[in-house]
Amino acid sequence: MTIAWNDSVPIYRQLRERVVAMILDGALNEGDPLPSVRQVAADFQINPLTVSKAYQELVDDQLVEKRRGLGMFVTDGAREALLKSERERFLREEWPALYARLQRLGLDLKTLLREAPDSTEKQR
Repeated sequence: MTIAWNDSVPIYRQLRERVVAMILDGALNEGDPLPSVRQVAADFQINPLTVSKAYQELVDDQLVEKRRGLGMFVTDGAREALLKSERERFLREEWPALYARLQRLGLDLKTLLREAPDSTEKQR
């Protein structure tokens, strides 16, 4: 896990979002263990309490479960729950501003798909 910290967002939130991204990307699957708090703290030279806070948010959101004496594990259904909540958040928070910008720039779906960075791969 390589992370460049953003000074405008608390580190525990950035760490939480990185774990969420790993679940969505399939790097962490249901039942997989998360790295230990101590290991993450040592790897990124951050306070173990910061890692614990990030992990606790994941537990609170029922994306990760604590197994006494074993560690933290991705829960069953975590990816599906994340897909649903992240899609809803995108449509509610990010899409309106993005759509407005596309309108101002005169861009449509056809143009966007043609100009997409991986569109040359799809056309081959």
